Amino acid sequence: MIDRTSSLRLFRFLALGATLAGVLILGSASRAEEVVDRIVAVVDDGVILESELIEKVSAYKRSLRQSNASLPPDSLLVRRVLEHMIVDKIQAQMAERAGIRVDEETVRQWVQQIAQSNRMSLEEFRAQLRSEGVEYADFLDQIRSEIAVRRLRQSQVNNQIKVSEQEIQNYLNTQSSAGTSRDAEYLFGHILIRTPQAASPADVQKARDKAEKVLAEVRKGMDFKQAALGASDDEQALKGGDLGWRKKSQIPSLFADYTETMKEGDIEGPIRSSSGFHIIKLLGVRGGENHSVTKTRVRHILIRPNEVVSDDDAKEKLLTLRRRIEGGEDFSALARGHSDDKNSAIKGGEMGWVQPGALVPPFEDAMNRMEVNALSEPVQTQFGWHLIQVLERKQSDDSAEYLRNQAREEITKRKLEEETESWLSRLRDEAYVEIRLDQ
Repeated sequence: MIDRTSSLRLFRFLALGATLAGVLILGSASRAEEVVDRIVAVVDDGVILESELIEKVSAYKRSLRQSNASLPPDSLLVRRVLEHMIVDKIQAQMAERAGIRVDEETVRQWVQQIAQSNRMSLEEFRAQLRSEGVEYADFLDQIRSEIAVRRLRQSQVNNQIKVSEQEIQNYLNTQSSAGTSRDAEYLFGHILIRTPQAASPADVQKARDKAEKVLAEVRKGMDFKQAALGASDDEQALKGGDLGWRKKSQIPSLFADYTETMKEGDIEGPIRSSSGFHIIKLLGVRGGENHSVTKTRVRHILIRPNEVVSDDDAKEKLLTLRRRIEGGEDFSALARGHSDDKNSAIKGGEMGWVQPGALVPPFEDAMNRMEVNALSEPVQTQFGWHLIQVLERKQSDDSAEYLRNQAREEITKRKLEEETESWLSRLRDEAYVEIRLDQ
C-alpha cells in the first residue's frame, strides 16, 4: 500500500485557478488575453506556453494567500514559477524518452487516494475541480506526468541510494553520544545560491558574492521567506525556503550539525557545497520526549471493483461476508476464498503487525478507531473495499531493531534529498533552455 504522505503533494493541483483578473504577470491583462498562447520558454524539444505559466502563477498566488504569506513582486514570482516549470518539463521529457508509461488504473488509484485524503468522494472531488475551473482530463494528465516523474526519480536517484550497516551503527552511536532524542524536530528556512556544474572560479565567486549580500540583508532584518522567494535556487523557494519540521537525521547532513549550536532565530552561512552556497535559519525546535509506538495486528478481506463488479456490488459483497462472519463462519476461510488481496488471502487475510503510517489513511483511520476483534463496516480505499478486523494491539518501546530501521530510513532520506538536488541541478545545466519572457 502507498504511504500516507505520498499523495498529499499532488493535491496542490486543486489550486489551479480559473480567475486571472488582477493577475498582471506578463504585462497588461489585455495583452495576456491577446497572446495567451505565445511561447515563453523552449525546453529541449518542448515548449512552455504563456497560458500554462499564467495558470501556474495563479495557483502559487492562491497557495501563498492561503498560507498568509506576503506576495513577492509579480515579475519575480513569474521567474521563479517558470524556472520550476522548466525543471518539471525536463524531467517529464526524460521520463518519456526512457519509455516510462503510466496506465489508467494507476492514475485512477492515485486520484481516488487524493480524494480520500481530502475526505471527499470521487464525485465531490471532480465537482471541486470544476468549481476551480480545472478540466478533469487536464488534471489526469498532470497526475500521469507526476507519477512518471516519480518513477524516473526512483530509477535515476532512489535506486542508487545505499545505506551500509556501518553507516547505521555510526548514526546510532552519534545519536547516543550526543544525547539526542530521535523525536526532537527542527524547522529550518533555507536559501540556496546555486553554482553551475563544473563551475569556473568566476562562477563560484559570483555566487559567493550574491550569497554574502543575501545573508547581510536577512541579518539586517529582511523577512527570510521573502529573501528565499527572491533569491533561492532551491525547490522550496516558492514556499519561502521552508523545509518543514524534520528530525535531525532528516536534515541535510551539510548543516545537520548546526542544530547543536544554533538557537531559534539564528542564521548561518554561506555554507559551501557542490551545489552552491547555502544560508539557513533555525525557525523553531519542538518535541524531544520519548514515547512508545502502538503496533496493530490486523487482517482484512479486499473486494476490488472492476468492469463487472461495481463499487456498490463490492460493498454489498463485503456486507454479506460480514453477516456470515457474525453468524459464526471463519474469517480466515472467507478471506482465502474471496479476498482480492492475494498476498494476504493465503494467510487468511492477515497483514501482520503494522506500525503507524504504514497503511493508506482511510484504512489506518478505520483500523485505529476499532476495538480488538470487532469487524468494521466496509471501508473504501484506492484499492477497493475492505472488511477489517483488528486482532491485537501492543505498545512497542524503541527496540534495537526498530531503532536500526528508523536509522536506515532517515539516512536514506538524507542521502536522497542531497542526491536529488544534485541530480536536478545537473539536468538543468545539461538541458537546452531558451527563456522568451521578455520577447
